[in-house]
Amino acid sequence: MTLRKGWALPSVAALFASCWWIPRPAVVPMRVVAHPGAGVAAGDLVVFLPGRGDRAEDFEQRGLLAAARQAGLQADILAVDAHLAYYYKRVITDRLWEDVVVPARARGYRRLFVVGISLGGLGAITLAQEHPDAVAGLLVLAPYLGEPELAREIEAAGGLARWGGAPSERDFRGVWGFLRGYAAGEPRPPLWLAYGESDRYAYGHRLLASALPRDRVLAAPGGHDWKAWNGLWSEFLARGAFPGTIRDPSPAR
Repeated sequence: MTLRKGWALPSVAALFASCWWIPRPAVVPMRVVAHPGAGVAAGDLVVFLPGRGDRAEDFEQRGLLAAARQAGLQADILAVDAHLAYYYKRVITDRLWEDVVVPARARGYRRLFVVGISLGGLGAITLAQEHPDAVAGLLVLAPYLGEPELAREIEAAGGLARWGGAPSERDFRGVWGFLRGYAAGEPRPPLWLAYGESDRYAYGHRLLASALPRDRVLAAPGGHDWKAWNGLWSEFLARGAFPGTIRDPSPAR
């Protein structure tokens, strides 16, 4: 089930209506900001997707990229200006595929990792949902996974592993159907989840966490804000981040 068929426009429209600003236009191709690392020859690219109202530049301005380099992340980094308009028009997955993944493959990158914050976490998941073979790993920080009614339905069914909800165009059932595969042990790209325990969307985070191995879940005090995300990102880096992308940053003796 793809994003276009399984994800509801009403839920996205609710996000859109809550914004006081008019979204920037969904330009084609998507605007990206490159931060070179070890280069294409190393084979790895880490793609960052921002949350609602954020920009591609925020990852550098908020210190996430400096923290990554200090921790020894060698991969090239690409920050994508995947803002709300792409979700509202339901073209986010197509644009990520055509404007990010396909060019990355053409340049010679062998592994693509995706970091998504809030709404960007949803974008990362739906990219993996439609193109699982294109994603080597995902870190979703406080992902937006819909409103609490569906989460309560899944909990009432005994959790993701037992939930048998059919995909629907009215809500996020298609997305949760894909996530159910993690609970069922089905082939999926490796997924790490990080969230603040006081996050306003923690009802969905806890539900997803119950379907993942403990070592792929990071939870810490904090809400739905950059302070919490910076701390969680630092913890993810301290654990080694995506396999094979971290090198010892200490100078040779």
